[in-house]
Amino acid sequence: MKPQKDTKKTEYRLSLKVKWALGTALGALLIFAGLTFVLFHTFTQDLLEQERQDVNQSLVAINQHLNGEKNKLTKTKINRSIQPEGLLSGSNKSPSKIYGSSVTRGLSAPDMIVRIYGLNGKLLFSTGKQVSKFNASSKKSVKLAAGTKHKVLLGSMPIVSTKTHHKIGYLQVENKLTTYYQDFNRLLIISGLVLILVVIASGLLGYILSYFLLRPIDDIHDTLTAIRDDPTDDRRVPELHRHDELSDLGEMFNEMLDRMQRYIEQQSQFVEDVSHELRTPVAIIQGHMEMLNRWGKDDPKILSESLDASLKETKRMKDLVQEMLDLSRAEQVEINFRDEKTDVGKVVHQVFNNFKMIHPDFTFVLDDDLKETLIVPIYRDHFEQVLIILCDNAVKYSTKRKEIHLSLSRTLNKVEVGVQDFGEGIEQADMNKVFNRFYRVDKARSRKKGGNGLGLSIAKRLVEGYHGDITLESSAGYGSLFRITLPVVDEDVLRLDS
Repeated sequence: MKPQKDTKKTEYRLSLKVKWALGTALGALLIFAGLTFVLFHTFTQDLLEQERQDVNQSLVAINQHLNGEKNKLTKTKINRSIQPEGLLSGSNKSPSKIYGSSVTRGLSAPDMIVRIYGLNGKLLFSTGKQVSKFNASSKKSVKLAAGTKHKVLLGSMPIVSTKTHHKIGYLQVENKLTTYYQDFNRLLIISGLVLILVVIASGLLGYILSYFLLRPIDDIHDTLTAIRDDPTDDRRVPELHRHDELSDLGEMFNEMLDRMQRYIEQQSQFVEDVSHELRTPVAIIQGHMEMLNRWGKDDPKILSESLDASLKETKRMKDLVQEMLDLSRAEQVEINFRDEKTDVGKVVHQVFNNFKMIHPDFTFVLDDDLKETLIVPIYRDHFEQVLIILCDNAVKYSTKRKEIHLSLSRTLNKVEVGVQDFGEGIEQADMNKVFNRFYRVDKARSRKKGGNGLGLSIAKRLVEGYHGDITLESSAGYGSLFRITLPVVDEDVLRLDS
């Protein structure tokens, strides 16, 4: 049989540090790219506007030298109006160089070309090679036009005589924008390099920062791995001393692990205790059944004793199972009964009256110091069950002085319920153990009086599940006092609920 191939696709894992670095770099890229675009656009527009002003000034300056003529322009008139120094002194220089180095150079930038046309569109004067076509303009304008390599700035206007107010020619000033595009390209390269450096630097900074900030996550991961491999491992997240959310997370995680560890230990102890408690009645029943099966069924006396003993042990197992269920429910009160509320005085009075009726040979005393109705956050049946457990224990262990005292009192924001007996009491060494599961102070006498040692455990778990407390004060031979403390529900909360 051929082994089956693993068809599950490999999941690629990307570290949180890498994600943080990439996110930081991307954020820096977007922010800096936006700022760079705004600055770049503003700066280049300012440069272009400066070039536009230079063209406009050149148009105005040259026009002022030519609009004094009456009739249409000619080359002679242009030469006379502009009056180039080189031409007048008999220089051997070409006209284009003369004009470009004197009047025209003084009125325009080095990369400008000045052209003057007659009314018929004939070129009369030029300081350089023509790039843009002639276009007779009716008014002054400065605009971008297509060039050989890139766009050029073209200014044009009609030349109007100041004497006749008629057109005598056309003027064009063309700026090749050489300086502008040099600055533009230089700025573009610098912006691109700076943008790349910012992205790389922000990515590295983000990774380094995430390495230090997210280092506690590695500790939590290592702790989780250890706990996953061995749930009984006592490894915990080391104390971080950071005073931030990750430090709080580490503390909460340790608390959760401690609680889980306690649950595991309690579950293990619970299974051991239950198996131990069930072993005895099962062994007793099995022994009686085997004896009856061998010879006891023919003896009516032995048969009756064995059946009575078996029924008694069966009842004890039944009670044990019921108490185990009660204890299991007590572990879940915070989930299932979190919004329950109870009138504490009414329940205490009810239990007090019930026990007076059930045990007429006992003297029951109730000291009620409450002057108003107090509501506590506990399910009524659970509160009644706790009081019954305590009163039942008080009756069970009161042998000589058959007197039980119940008390009700209030502190600032809590209510206290006391159940006191004057019976056998509890030794100091046993007081811290009485709330443990299946614990009995005197196992021989406790077994005779009934019970499995779960009552006080149930009572303690119920009270603590509702954020209360149960304490014990006792002295051997003088009785015991169990005191329940529960928080009082605020009146504003009651009004909101109603």
